[in-house]
Amino acid sequence: MSIDDGAAQDARGPLSDLRVVEMGQLLAGPFCGQLLGDFGAEVIKLESPGAGDPMRQWGREKPHGKSLWWPVVARNKKSVTCNLRTPEGQDLARRIIERADIVVENFRPGTLERWGLDFERLREANPGLVLVRVSGFGQTGPYAPRAGYGSIGEAMGGIRYVTGDADKPPSRAGISLGDSLAAVFATIGTLVAVHNRTRTGRGQVVDSAIYEAVLAMMESLLPEWAVAGYQRERTGSVLPNVSPSNVYPTASGEMILIAANQDTVFARLAKTMGRPELSGDPRYAGHAARGRNMAELDEIIAAWSSGVETAELLRTLHDNGVPAGRIYTARDMFEDPHFAARDAIVRLAHPDFGELPMHNAFPKLSETPGAVRHPGPGLGAHNQEVYGGLLELNEAEIAALSERGVI
Repeated sequence: MSIDDGAAQDARGPLSDLRVVEMGQLLAGPFCGQLLGDFGAEVIKLESPGAGDPMRQWGREKPHGKSLWWPVVARNKKSVTCNLRTPEGQDLARRIIERADIVVENFRPGTLERWGLDFERLREANPGLVLVRVSGFGQTGPYAPRAGYGSIGEAMGGIRYVTGDADKPPSRAGISLGDSLAAVFATIGTLVAVHNRTRTGRGQVVDSAIYEAVLAMMESLLPEWAVAGYQRERTGSVLPNVSPSNVYPTASGEMILIAANQDTVFARLAKTMGRPELSGDPRYAGHAARGRNMAELDEIIAAWSSGVETAELLRTLHDNGVPAGRIYTARDMFEDPHFAARDAIVRLAHPDFGELPMHNAFPKLSETPGAVRHPGPGLGAHNQEVYGGLLELNEAEIAALSERGVI
């Protein structure tokens, strides 16, 4: 339903025939909108007049008083102000949604219903609508009404308990993992729902709960407990019974990660170390044996790696087919030729920051790749385009709505 013509759609990405109305804020919903926008969907973000999405203010570093996070999570989107807490704002939202394919929201369950924007009402006017709902605990069940942040979903989904060192409290990954996972699964659900609509003509609700998105990543944690009585615990930088796969020191005072836990790869590592006999030693011959003797094997590898400069160590491991790598910071990413060769980092013009780098659209598609076309817009930057163009309001009507605080 995008207003672009066919040729423009092809130029803007494979999803450019889809119009998305993003009604959420912070990260769990907006990251879904970001992913859809990366592949060309027209994402119209509805924000509260005056303040907008709190992400406009979030982030540790704020040069010029501006967030460096906002240009990333709001990239490729259009910003429209709309006070959803007023009847007029709700009516405007309904009119935009009537012309949309997808709505993304991450309010507490029941909020849309209180605003008269429940799915049943919305699809009366738009039967093909896909409503994507991201929340802490989902739209049903006894916990559905609770406020749910990503950190709580990470805790209840299981990943916090197994993250960190065994002798310390559960840790976090250093990013908003729960929110991001829920958004990624919401995006998958959105594309499945849109595909199904091509066969049936009917939309549906995509219900993505943060705790369930985390749970979906927990591998065999549940059957391990239910069948074998095994409770996974925090293990720091290693996985139990998977060896060698750890961080090891170098003569340069750095740490690198070496992952050689497969039999054939461990044989190559042993040969590279000048210790080919290790691969035939009963203590290390086979996955299970190396797992039982992980600590002493790590000591042997560390004693070898600590005598070699980082660059030489990595060159030797790579030349011999042993997976290894430095633990990168942002600075390392900017300096890495592989990142550059694959355009993993894109640089955009920004009115406040000049050249603004950020990660590129991903995954890469050979025929219809995504793209980052522009950073997050100013608040209400597209009011005229959407209200004047899409809803065909005249300038006087738009001005009146602004004066009343509706937009």
